[in-house]
Amino acid sequence: MSRTNVRAAAAQVCFAVIDNGQSLSRELPRHQQTLANGKDKALLAELCYGVLRQLVQLERLISDRLQNPLKGKKRVIHHLLLVGAYQLYYTRVPVHAALSESVEATRKLKAPGMTKLVNGVLRQLERERPELSQDSPSLTYNHPGWLIKSLQQAYPDQWQQVLEANNQRPPMWLRNNASLQSREQYLQELQQADIAASAGDSQDAILLEAPTDVANLPGFDAGRVSVQDGAAQWAAELLDAQPGERVLDACAAPGGKTCHILERQPQLASLLAVDFDGERLKRVHQNLARLNLQAEVLQADASNLNASYDGEQFDRILLDAPCSATGVIRRHPDIKWLRRASDIDELVLLQQQILEHLWQWLKPGGTLVYATCSVLPQENERQIKAFAEKTDDVRIEAITAGSDTLGWQLLPGKAQTDGFYYAKLVKQSVPA
Repeated sequence: MSRTNVRAAAAQVCFAVIDNGQSLSRELPRHQQTLANGKDKALLAELCYGVLRQLVQLERLISDRLQNPLKGKKRVIHHLLLVGAYQLYYTRVPVHAALSESVEATRKLKAPGMTKLVNGVLRQLERERPELSQDSPSLTYNHPGWLIKSLQQAYPDQWQQVLEANNQRPPMWLRNNASLQSREQYLQELQQADIAASAGDSQDAILLEAPTDVANLPGFDAGRVSVQDGAAQWAAELLDAQPGERVLDACAAPGGKTCHILERQPQLASLLAVDFDGERLKRVHQNLARLNLQAEVLQADASNLNASYDGEQFDRILLDAPCSATGVIRRHPDIKWLRRASDIDELVLLQQQILEHLWQWLKPGGTLVYATCSVLPQENERQIKAFAEKTDDVRIEAITAGSDTLGWQLLPGKAQTDGFYYAKLVKQSVPA
């Protein structure tokens, strides 16, 4: 695809995500593959992420300048207008380039009859330069109303900070492979490679001052370091697997936490990585191979492991539960528009089913770490509270670093990490 097609590709990606409910992580790489130029690939990502982050404001700017909504086959042109408006308001793309390339993209999208409309709307927008509206919280924070209300209820003193953090570009975190070198050694190597970095709060976490291509990271292909957010790295640390133990990593794909568990404790008796999605399990195999690690990988339903597995109980279980992903919106801005309020109750029920089922697979005295990348209490502390109230043999172990007895909620942006929740559950022996 030539450079003049980048805006057309961005419009197609945004159309697929916003109108058709596809994930950005699926659509963006598919279109990037058609671009030979690295700068074009980066521009495509910038345009798509940007439109999804600022969608409510962009929709207002465009809809106010259309006499009639664009429907049917013309919807992709509506998204092209969003891409054009994003360039004018949020990037340093020269105005002439934003306008001319958007008009050319109209032809590439096989809608030459719409060129006058695209040119007229974008030129009017540039000429008038209306101020961005603050008429509602949705416009101010570029989030759907239901999510804003949920966050206001859950975090009356912090909801604005959460919303603002969600709209920021995320930093790049690395996970040092502690089985191959100390974090201090790797930080020195980064310094020698002129990559500015600092140690994070968890033992293996490294925060880069600026993102970089993994090809620039010393020893990346040799498995000496991985890319993983600082919040996600607490999972293996809190699990704290010991030599000779049997470990289950449930809902394991794409395998970052699986590999971290093995890096931290190479002397496990076994590790079973389970996920329902066979396609995503390929990523688990790829990560294990790059890091030269061994684990048993099984495609199975974590809410009914009995149907696929007949082994012994486990000493430790990591349950990285399916969730709303409301803690990782800054990395996946499409979540704001793909997730619905009605999804939450379904997810809470699924989490409950998996937690109750996997509890049967935990040995007495064993530890289960429950984790989500959500910031919604229904999926987190309320879920754990409900489980504890009906489970006789559970003890909730307090997590340090500012946790309460019902777990530890990390909010997006705090310590520059994603939003995560952790609870540590110990299985007690119940007297007969």
